[in-house]
Amino acid sequence: MIDLHTHSSRSDGSDPPAAIPGLAAAAGCTAVALTDHDRLDGLDEAAGAARSVGIRLVEGCELSCTWAGGSCHVLAYFVGPGEGALQDELVRLQQDRAQRNEAMLAALGAAGVEITAEELDAEAGGSGAGRPHVAAILLRRGVVSSLQEAFDDWLTPGKPGYVRKARLGPGDAARLALASGGVAVLAHPHTLGLGPAGLEPALRELAELGLVGVEAHYARYTPEERLELARLAGRLDLVATGGSDYHGTYKPGLAVGTGLGDLHVPAGALEALEARRAD
Repeated sequence: MIDLHTHSSRSDGSDPPAAIPGLAAAAGCTAVALTDHDRLDGLDEAAGAARSVGIRLVEGCELSCTWAGGSCHVLAYFVGPGEGALQDELVRLQQDRAQRNEAMLAALGAAGVEITAEELDAEAGGSGAGRPHVAAILLRRGVVSSLQEAFDDWLTPGKPGYVRKARLGPGDAARLALASGGVAVLAHPHTLGLGPAGLEPALRELAELGLVGVEAHYARYTPEERLELARLAGRLDLVATGGSDYHGTYKPGLAVGTGLGDLHVPAGALEALEARRAD
């Protein structure tokens, strides 16, 4: 069993990077990917922890992309800290994130909710601040009664605190991942908002843009949805990957490795991804 989708406090998770491998090992995983949003700087810390518990760490990140008039998320695997095309792009995306945070706090202030940059930075543990950390502050202050309410009422498009973030195209994400020695996979495909009839042509188009896999074994999908997505991946010659999308306390109820308790991502998915990397 493996888990190819987790987040740490370096982006929008609550646990430090070093905690992720231990949680994965305790769940029975042989490998875990740390895929923080738009950044790789937690990987060195996670790698040391992975060695100490005897588990493989798969280096990677998650990228927000614009596609077909909407958005999608792409997971890049086998890309670590250092020099490279994707690494250079991540620097730009992190600079945009910082500017977005400033604009978000200004928008909230104009709506009557004052949050300082220092407060946001403290909530995020000094790096990777974003909407989940703002949501946590709103919850702690009693402005909202849940994290979901914070997003629904304050931090989604059309709401007072929403500020659009910079996004790549999925083809760009795949190209940059490949140029840096990695591969690209579509995360949680149902967020495309397409029914069964629309999903297959969409995945075919994304495959043509360079994506090599789709996250079929996703924690919040039913067993039937996972099976159908895995079958669809097979028809399109895509790797059926999967993961928990663990965020710690920012996504309550999810566990590394097992998701909501019934997740089992086969280790063969990682082997299949490595084969695509070799191609």
